[in-house]
Amino acid sequence: MTTPKRLPARQAIAEAGFELLSRNPGASLSEIAEHAGVGRATLHRHFASREALLIALAHQAIAEMDHAAEVACHDAPSHTDALKRCMEALVPLGDRHSFLAHIPLDDDPAITAAFERQAGETRDLVDAARQEGTFAATVPTAWVVQAFDHLLYAGWESVRSGESTPAQAAALAWRTLTHGLGTTRDADGNDL
Repeated sequence: MTTPKRLPARQAIAEAGFELLSRNPGASLSEIAEHAGVGRATLHRHFASREALLIALAHQAIAEMDHAAEVACHDAPSHTDALKRCMEALVPLGDRHSFLAHIPLDDDPAITAAFERQAGETRDLVDAARQEGTFAATVPTAWVVQAFDHLLYAGWESVRSGESTPAQAAALAWRTLTHGLGTTRDADGNDL
């Protein structure tokens, strides 16, 4: 039996930070260090302050989400398919998404700009998918974007609690986004 490889300290701190701060934005540095399996001195060697940790985590979350979406969507045949692939790629990064949504980092212009860029890209993708007939013209884009964001979080929560795999959670989130929660039947009367 092989022992799982331990993460380098900086990576362990980052993962612990995402896990704890996405659930409790007030988690202390002591709690993060303990969850990472490192001492406070080690945490402070990598991150001089709570603010430094938050900024580093925000940059990491944005980069990881950008990369996941880019890889997932690079050859999508339609905007609708690209949006679906984004959902599938981002559900496993729900802790990053939740962290960005709940930790106030408005004082950092680079993070604010990146967050606004991501939101704009999502709006543009939703609008393009709407043009393909995916969303009703009567549903505002802002509503669809909010639903997409909240369904990402719901999918991640389902995975984190062990209720579903990332693929199952993404499929449920996509179904909810595009068809709601009601019963939808195909031409043969089978539930979709």
